[in-house]
Amino acid sequence: MTFAAAVFRDLDRLRAAKPLVVNITNNVVTNTTANALLALGASPAMTHHPVDAAELAALAGAVVCNMGTPGEENVAAMLAAAAAARDAGVPVIFDPVAAGVTSRRREVARAMLDAGPVAAIRGNASEILARAGEKAAAKGADSRHDSLEAAEAAARLAGRLGCVVCVSGVVDVVTDGARRRDLAGGHALMPLVTGLGCTATAFVGAFTAVADDYFSATLHAMAVMAAAGSLAGAGAAGPGSCFTRFLDAAYCLTEADIAAGARLTA
Repeated sequence: MTFAAAVFRDLDRLRAAKPLVVNITNNVVTNTTANALLALGASPAMTHHPVDAAELAALAGAVVCNMGTPGEENVAAMLAAAAAARDAGVPVIFDPVAAGVTSRRREVARAMLDAGPVAAIRGNASEILARAGEKAAAKGADSRHDSLEAAEAAARLAGRLGCVVCVSGVVDVVTDGARRRDLAGGHALMPLVTGLGCTATAFVGAFTAVADDYFSATLHAMAVMAAAGSLAGAGAAGPGSCFTRFLDAAYCLTEADIAAGARLTA
């Protein structure tokens, strides 16, 4: 089976299952993430209340915790949802937005990872380097490092935590400490659309909800991001139309689109 065929098989399974993906995400991207998950074929639930988040998590196929706006209620909701998900055997996906930039974000990231296992972490190079204990430079939520610079740190972090780590960038690096694949695709307009990085984390959640192998699920989610982004950017006049086209591309994505827009480089 080709890589594109394997990705499309899992996408087809996701579209049929329509898994509930609970998102405790940052206030900036809630609508973006929900619309993208709907276009993908998943069923999104968005919440910031700790009790509500925990109850939803126990019913979910996956729980996505994004610390982009680390207010007290958001953080309490992430921790409550993650605890309930672990008790129910539901995979937890973590997005350590700007993890090394402020003391508050370092504290929240530590709390999330100290509380129990996660299935996958998706972040940019600076975020992954920071969580791996390496020196990293960032400009807010934007990385000042190339994804390949963080590949070895990502492998060490994955091995230490027993999870999958994805470093997103021009080339996405996916590793579980033992395995690693590098994936190219997407479009230069994607970083100019607020929330597409967070969308990638949500897509990882959707794919882990229907897969037993979280490494393959993460890789396949990023391939769908790359292929949809490539299609979206190719005909866009700018970031606004790029996002609209991204939703349409995710909704209509075919095996041929994946083959054309996402390629393994290692």
